[in-house]
Amino acid sequence: MSKTLKDKSALLIISGGIAAYKSLELIRLIKKSGGHIRCILTKGGEQFVTPLSVAALSEETVYTDLWSLKDETEMGHIRLSREADLIIVAPASANIIAQIVHGNAEDLATTTLLAADKPILIAPAMNHMMWNNPATQDNITALQARGIETIGPTEGDMACGEHGMGRMSEPEDIFAAINAFFFEKPLEGYKALVTSGPTLEPLDPVRFISNRSSGKQGHAIASALHKFGADVTLISGPVALPDPAGVNTIHVETAAEMLKACESALPANIAVCAAAVSDWAPTQNADHKIKKRGDETPPAIALKENPDILKTLASHKQRPQLVIGFAAETENLTENAAAKLARKNCDWLLANLVGQDDKKIFGEDQNHVYLITSSDTQDWRPMSKQAVATKLAEEITNHLEQPKVQDAAE
Repeated sequence: MSKTLKDKSALLIISGGIAAYKSLELIRLIKKSGGHIRCILTKGGEQFVTPLSVAALSEETVYTDLWSLKDETEMGHIRLSREADLIIVAPASANIIAQIVHGNAEDLATTTLLAADKPILIAPAMNHMMWNNPATQDNITALQARGIETIGPTEGDMACGEHGMGRMSEPEDIFAAINAFFFEKPLEGYKALVTSGPTLEPLDPVRFISNRSSGKQGHAIASALHKFGADVTLISGPVALPDPAGVNTIHVETAAEMLKACESALPANIAVCAAAVSDWAPTQNADHKIKKRGDETPPAIALKENPDILKTLASHKQRPQLVIGFAAETENLTENAAAKLARKNCDWLLANLVGQDDKKIFGEDQNHVYLITSSDTQDWRPMSKQAVATKLAEEITNHLEQPKVQDAAE
């Protein structure tokens, strides 16, 4: 049965950027679905779309001025944020994103956002160099840590003639995200376990064996499953990322600690092993820092094999309905991943190439993965790690049809 936005109210903030023209189509989609929408148009947004066009489509007054005597007599910036069920910023320029992060309140849009007590969804849109700038990435991370949802951006050609990550998501995709916010979460009642980041295997009090995993993909998957309604437990190795909002996050260091935390989180319907678990650990952890020897002979380091978390979960007596692993390969991607799928006894693998100059993955914001099952291989085009996470959540939703795990109290 199709759902409509009848009796739902949204506030759309249109900031400066050529993508502002897409906001007109978003307004049309919301109105066509029966939703009620008011709009704030920033001074920058007015350079690309007119208040008249926004008013004609929304069938509402368009708000532009913080110092409007009529509007602010009625406490306009407070009222606008209170009367909406959801606040959308599309396009969200690099400037307005930075203003939200730092709590600026210098115009009607930023003042309304600072006064908001409702959920916020932003659709970033900017030049790819601006998007990839560490300042913007830090700002996005800060917003996500506060529970502000993001959609996009995507990769493509830009108005400036360049190509890259930074295009605003299409209105249809933003509209789908709005529907996902308002209606029942498809994974509500399901329990998910996600691992993320590297493991850290100590050699002595100051040195350790680890890898380059940033945890960005695993954390994005945990966040996406939560947004789809799942009860998510994230087991994270040492990363420089905030805990995803609404997700039960458990911090560990070693592979043994990660396995113990995973088994404690069972039963679950879904297990996604995105962590880059070290295959080996030192047999001994020295009590003191290992010193250089006078003869310059490096010390021998004996290694032992770490527990295989993915294989253990896939063969566990409380095995989740769907067990998904990751395969980071440096060559023969699909062949090696297919062999790993059979060897680990998991249901799906997400495989990608790493360690090549033109295929950097660790620490990056983009990923190119293949979804590999026993019967099929899907090539997912290069996309942001958030988009990969959302697509995976959609695939999981479409796959799960078996009874859900019941709480012990039931």
